Amino acid sequence: MRRPHLPARLPLDPYVLALLATVGLAALLPARGPAATIADLASTGAVALLFFLYGARLSTREALDGLRHWRLHLTVLACTFVLFPLLGLAARGLVPGLLTAPLHAGLLFLCLVPSTVQSSIAFTSIARGNVPAAICAGSFSSLAGIVLTPLLAAGLLGGDAGGFSLDSLLKITLQLLLPFLLGQVLRPWVGGFLVRHKQVLGYVDRGSILLVVYAAFSAGVVAGIWHQVSLPTLAALMAVEAVLLAVMLLATWYGAARLGFGRADRIAIQFAGSKKSLAAGLPMASVLFGAHAALAVLPLMLFHQMQLMVCAVIARRRARDPLPQLPADRVADVSPAPGQPAPRAR
Repeated sequence: MRRPHLPARLPLDPYVLALLATVGLAALLPARGPAATIADLASTGAVALLFFLYGARLSTREALDGLRHWRLHLTVLACTFVLFPLLGLAARGLVPGLLTAPLHAGLLFLCLVPSTVQSSIAFTSIARGNVPAAICAGSFSSLAGIVLTPLLAAGLLGGDAGGFSLDSLLKITLQLLLPFLLGQVLRPWVGGFLVRHKQVLGYVDRGSILLVVYAAFSAGVVAGIWHQVSLPTLAALMAVEAVLLAVMLLATWYGAARLGFGRADRIAIQFAGSKKSLAAGLPMASVLFGAHAALAVLPLMLFHQMQLMVCAVIARRRARDPLPQLPADRVADVSPAPGQPAPRAR
């Protein structure tokens, strides 16, 4: 009897293995004290470097084209601050059967947090999507979240959850906007080198996400939030969040198609509209929930790890999709209007 052949390629994505290894490292050897400060600084520096490299690689025209893509940005904002909160409110029906009231408050807070920026751009780049639009959409979401997240939390969570910190605005500006603008300024000198060495930029994409995961997961382990929830409740929370993520991934992908977006734009919408920022959520939770922030941020931490692992697989699979080509007899039909950019394959 012949022995069955093993599959030539393991079903688990290698980058998912790297993410799991990073989570395991943070659980076994979390950064504490001065090491935690170094990890946070390294994560911040990696994100800033990522934006500098994208700014240096992208031409100014591409960046402006992404900025003008207002339909895409409104779609991402609607997913982040309308559809997500509606799903979070609907999850109130799971209390007390599956979720406790504090965990549902944390789940609802997760639905109010802005979209993550660096991983959305990284996954969009890996999947060969519209990177300029992803940069603008993620940045708009982060900036809007500084105001919208506290306001929505005040209205939906009640209590003293209100207001926003100018320090958070300063951090977003210094960590995201300034490095990108600096890259744009220095592009004439370094842009060609970076375009010729795209593989290096790919390592920075993945490495920056791993650093963010380690720093954030270490902070949760040190805070001891894993000892405040029973295993059955934790399993129920993870199941609810898996359904939430699946709904958002399907809604952003197929909803964008119904709205008439092409492949590259659908990728940007899916990655920017289905994810939540742990980096933005942690400081906001500390202000909105005070002493209960550790438990309130647990749903966000779990969702953050889940979205990175799932989106890593999706991005790698999208990268292997063949890009559609326009038929030769239709090229004249899609000529750009005066003042409009030339069409790209979607």
